[in-house]
Amino acid sequence: MTLSVRKTAAVAALALFTSLTPVTALAKGSFSICWSVYVGWMPWDYGAQQEIVDKWADKYDIDIDVVQINDYVESINQYTAGAYDGCAMTNMDALTIPAAGGVDSTALIVGDFSNGNDGVVLKGTDKLADIKGRNVNLVELSVSHYLLARALDTVGLSERDLTVVNTSDADLVSAYTTEDVTAVATWNPLLSEITAMPDSHKVFDSSQIPGEIIDLMVVNTDTLKANPDFGKALTGAWYEIMATMSADDDAGKAARTFMARASGTDLAGYEAQLASTRMFYNASEAVDFVNSAELKDTMKKVAEFSFDHGLLGEGAPDAGFVGIETPTGVYGSESNVKLRFIPDYMAMAAKGKL
Repeated sequence: MTLSVRKTAAVAALALFTSLTPVTALAKGSFSICWSVYVGWMPWDYGAQQEIVDKWADKYDIDIDVVQINDYVESINQYTAGAYDGCAMTNMDALTIPAAGGVDSTALIVGDFSNGNDGVVLKGTDKLADIKGRNVNLVELSVSHYLLARALDTVGLSERDLTVVNTSDADLVSAYTTEDVTAVATWNPLLSEITAMPDSHKVFDSSQIPGEIIDLMVVNTDTLKANPDFGKALTGAWYEIMATMSADDDAGKAARTFMARASGTDLAGYEAQLASTRMFYNASEAVDFVNSAELKDTMKKVAEFSFDHGLLGEGAPDAGFVGIETPTGVYGSESNVKLRFIPDYMAMAAKGKL
């Protein structure tokens, strides 16, 4: 798992992807999606290995390949380049990589939001204000960076009061074991490993900004429009997996145990991560979340952070450069909508119409 994101792969990729010539999506029969290790995305691995995705694909007479990519940013870059039809990613990364790169993308499934799964950890102190003057290791310009900025706001600090050190997610745990690294921002399962180390204190986490770090299955908008059965199959498979893994029975325990092992932990460790994740096990809950006015407000915050950090591209004049469509309206440019939150397919699942 090699990331070595310079400042950062997301920004570096923009110049390449904005130069791609748009291609009109056509109806087709074979699709591929990619995912990386994270508590809220392990269900895709389970669904692939247990052939649940295959079952739903067969229902619509299509094929869907589910591919694990160990490098999270690289998975999004490959989706943006057109190597995959869909990819598991956060709301911020959906905006700053494919959408900002000109690839019209749709949040097909809103799986959960982080409710403690992302955090800031300090050595030797349990006070967030003590982060002042320190180097903070994180995946630069990721949701960890966003979380850090939101955390600093709560204690009257800004990024000028510290130094961000860009560190691959593959290297964060080992880096933290060294004497020089005394502050990190990261996500689970890395967060759990780091907070378990001696004299480590989680001083801020995503439960303090609920609903702002959202985990999605993002698909190419044109592909989805040309192939609605692709959306139906993915969504149907997802909620079958959700029903199984959320059940308090042997099958549910077996599913969670599978996901735990695949993510490098045990059942207790995985369930601890689930406890700090607001999973939308029921499709109706996800529909309500997407339809809420708060989603548009959240994406405004994310867009403003992204603009301030140069993530919307050198030509972006303001935070609204990339239009973000939600059921309660568009934030930003209505003539440049490149990220869309839709409840449509999840609503079909909620009504048993898939």
